[in-house]
Amino acid sequence: MVGALVAVAILASLYATASASGVAAPVDVGQRAAAATPTRTELTTSKAIVLGVVEGLTEYLPVSSTGHLTVAERLLHVGRNKTTSAAVKSYTVIIQIGAIAAVVWLFWARLVQLLRGLIGDDREGRRILVALVVAFVPAALVGKGLEDPIESHLLGPFPVAVAWLVGGVFILGFVRRRVVATGGNGLAALTARQAVLIGMAQVLALWPGTSRSLVTIVGGLLVGLSLSAAVEFSFLLGLGTLTAATGYELLRHGNQVRDAFGLAAPALGVVVAFVTAVAAVKWMVAYLNRHDLAIFGWYRILIGVATLTLLGVGVL
Repeated sequence: MVGALVAVAILASLYATASASGVAAPVDVGQRAAAATPTRTELTTSKAIVLGVVEGLTEYLPVSSTGHLTVAERLLHVGRNKTTSAAVKSYTVIIQIGAIAAVVWLFWARLVQLLRGLIGDDREGRRILVALVVAFVPAALVGKGLEDPIESHLLGPFPVAVAWLVGGVFILGFVRRRVVATGGNGLAALTARQAVLIGMAQVLALWPGTSRSLVTIVGGLLVGLSLSAAVEFSFLLGLGTLTAATGYELLRHGNQVRDAFGLAAPALGVVVAFVTAVAAVKWMVAYLNRHDLAIFGWYRILIGVATLTLLGVGVL
């Protein structure tokens, strides 16, 4: 029920914002191009806030932030101008800075332990750090090679909706057939081999809409981690993955984003993403202490159906 309300709220807020900007109803593409607004005003304050909320709420939950941002861009008509298309794709990566900062803020003590492990002062910290590095490698290598095909064929509302539906059904089946033991292993027990398996699972998340959090949490559970340990490992692995992707995008296209949208609106989106990511992570950790993942399965199915419906009626 909560998942349904969240899905409806996100889609309603996106549609309302788009309508307020005069862009929600289907309009001829040529007509839009002819009436294109200056690029500096395409990413308005309200749109930056909505994108920040979407990024922050969905980055670490097993619902796919990339999928949500892909649909949000369409509903808000951000980046469909020929001159801003590349810039907005870069911005939806760079906005992850807010989500990165949220995990640094919330898991500072663990990150200090990892740093101590790096310099040889904490054996447990070094073991966890090695596991994180090993798990990071598969998706980094495969993702670099498949970057262009993914962007060309999978980064759209329909492939995202399919991934949402498949992932939702998977979660419900996983929860139904498997009882997660509360006495699973902690992070310190994770071996390099198990970390590789989680890293290989993360490759599946290269399909937008699949969710990196989903596959890494499930991967952690399947190799014997407790639910809380699997969730924390997913957060920490996401920190490394997102930092690498965001830093790479910032160096390559940061100037392009600034030239297209200025500094104020993009920075606002990052700040909003930080605040909402902190709230989302705290909620998720507390929720999963008492519940399973089923709510996310129902949410994914609902938003997948809603997205296909919007595609069918020509809104997306």
